[in-house]
Amino acid sequence: MTENLTHRQKMLTFAGVLLAMFLGSLDQTIVSTALPRIVADLHGLDRFTWVATAYLVASTALVPIYGKLADMYSRRKIEVTAVLIFLTGSMLCGLAGEFGPLPLLGDGMNQLVFFRAIQGFGGAGLFAMAFIIIADLFPPAERGRYQGFTGAVFGTSSVLGPLLGGFLTDRGSGLIPGVAGWRLVFYVNLPLGLLALWFILTQMPALRPRTQPKPLDYLSAALLMAGLVPLVMALQLNKAVYGWASPLTLGLLVVAVGSLAAFVFRSLRHENPILDFGLFRNPVFRTANGALFLLGGAFLGIIIFEPLFMVNVLGVSATRAGVSLIPLSMGVVLGSLLAGQMVSRFGHYKRWMLAGLVVLLGGLSLLASMPETVGYYQVLGYLLLCGIGLGPTMPLYTLAIQNAIEPHLLGQATSASQFFRQIGGAITASVLGAVLTFTLAQNLPAAAVPIRPVVEHTEVAEGPALPPGVATGPASPAARAAFSKAISRVYLVNICLVLGGLLMTLFVPELPLRKSNIAPPATE
Repeated sequence: MTENLTHRQKMLTFAGVLLAMFLGSLDQTIVSTALPRIVADLHGLDRFTWVATAYLVASTALVPIYGKLADMYSRRKIEVTAVLIFLTGSMLCGLAGEFGPLPLLGDGMNQLVFFRAIQGFGGAGLFAMAFIIIADLFPPAERGRYQGFTGAVFGTSSVLGPLLGGFLTDRGSGLIPGVAGWRLVFYVNLPLGLLALWFILTQMPALRPRTQPKPLDYLSAALLMAGLVPLVMALQLNKAVYGWASPLTLGLLVVAVGSLAAFVFRSLRHENPILDFGLFRNPVFRTANGALFLLGGAFLGIIIFEPLFMVNVLGVSATRAGVSLIPLSMGVVLGSLLAGQMVSRFGHYKRWMLAGLVVLLGGLSLLASMPETVGYYQVLGYLLLCGIGLGPTMPLYTLAIQNAIEPHLLGQATSASQFFRQIGGAITASVLGAVLTFTLAQNLPAAAVPIRPVVEHTEVAEGPALPPGVATGPASPAARAAFSKAISRVYLVNICLVLGGLLMTLFVPELPLRKSNIAPPATE
């Protein structure tokens, strides 16, 4: 498919794909710092969590469908479609509420939630297609060094997003007369997206499927959406309002389980399923995705709960708590780039996976054992260590899966790895939130200070909705001790998740990295 491309063409295509991925990744964090101003302008405090939840639901549900479409049609067409949907959603988000209430949609906050879902439909493709197209451009033996840049893009955007979002929200109102600064948080995607489109349209080959496409199974796609949307919504509901036993939560879970069961039943009997369940017979696909499911939750466990420790135990400001995640992101960048380079140079991806998880376990052990008197910069060092350990999980598990499957299933297999990471994060983050709430209930009096996530909900940093309150720190040493104990227990569960991921990784077969994209090595 890409054998006749020059190195320049490959690199320009690679640049366009990374820029598109950067857009999706940036949008996950840039909105968080703008949310307070958005809520004030659109009068939607009661719906602020749905701004992120709508994006998460849409992007999670569409990932497997993008993978299937990539196996059926031109990769370039799918990538261009995803970028255009994302940019359309971005423009509409910026216009939310500008023209007053709209028919069917209602006020500006409702409009924003709906338009964020449109963004999510496009954002799902930006992530899934990035790994698929990179796999087309470079054979597995070379791919590690290039996929390592995806982790660098993710880490960089995690740092730039909140900073840029805060700057545009606070100081951007004067840049374009009559346009509120928070709207620029969405409009900034337009020039970057158009640049990405230029690279893709002018430099990227069509990358057509290797086999004759069959008609898409629309019923399977509908069943998958009908299962994933209520599942993610049930996980994201504020459990202080809608507990696990509430009729709404249980109803959503029943619909999700029933729809997903019907999806599996349909897929096993259809000649062209959205996800070929025969992939699970491949030991690399099976074990690597099991590890990603657990590690996705471990990552979110740090992103969500470390700022809570900073605010409620160390008593720092919300701003300093958010800044404390920068070393984690920088560690991810370093670990991802280093692991990608080492695999491309020396091969043997499994040893680098295991090494990263050992480093991550060390960092989590330090976080779990932190006393209340731990220093702020000491915690930053622990977070840097965790980031370095997390870095190899970005490119290497996907690389191992791609190396082990037939080329005509590349899109499905790659998107499955992204899906299991995301859905695992959503599920396990809810479990970690329950652990925190239960431990606090045991150790805090009834009049305890309410808590609130310092890092607002995003697709990457998505966590359980906690009771609303002001993140100004606990009022007493007893409350500080209770928060410290609760978050330490969260990290102990996190360690169990990583140990589970490590165990799954031990069973990932080590296959020679192919030097071409023609056929995978045999697996047992």
